[in-house]
Amino acid sequence: MLVVACLYLASVSIVLALIDLDTHRLPNAIVLPSYIVGGLLLALASLLTGDWVALLRGGIGMAALYAFYFVLRLVRSDGMGGGDVKLAGVLGLYLGYVGWGALVVGAFVAFVIGGIYGVALMLMRRASRKSAIPFGPWMILGAWVGLLVGEVIARWYIGLFVTV
Repeated sequence: MLVVACLYLASVSIVLALIDLDTHRLPNAIVLPSYIVGGLLLALASLLTGDWVALLRGGIGMAALYAFYFVLRLVRSDGMGGGDVKLAGVLGLYLGYVGWGALVVGAFVAFVIGGIYGVALMLMRRASRKSAIPFGPWMILGAWVGLLVGEVIARWYIGLFVTV
């Protein structure tokens, strides 16, 4: 059932990334139902596997990533859109469900990739430091990195500092 949940996220990811690139908006009509659909699909996955800890971790991930983006928006409202904040909760749900490493890596990679994109635009003189760029696609890409290899990357990184 986790595969079905991820297939749903994949379809929503594609649609939202394309819309955000085109309009700089992440429509509530797509983002908000994703909380319900994602939550139900992940709850069903937990029911089938008996892994209720994953669902709890997903709920914590959802709240944590939403709160982090909410604070970023409060600090600098022109730097982060409300759609990004809402999308962060959905992505945090999935990332947290997979694991803490996935959550941290997925969140971090979004900023790295978004930063690289912004710097590339400035180097090509297609944007300035004040230019608004859509962040949703980079959040989504970061989340997929976190979902697919986040746990592996997190274990590798921690292994650099912890010897057993």
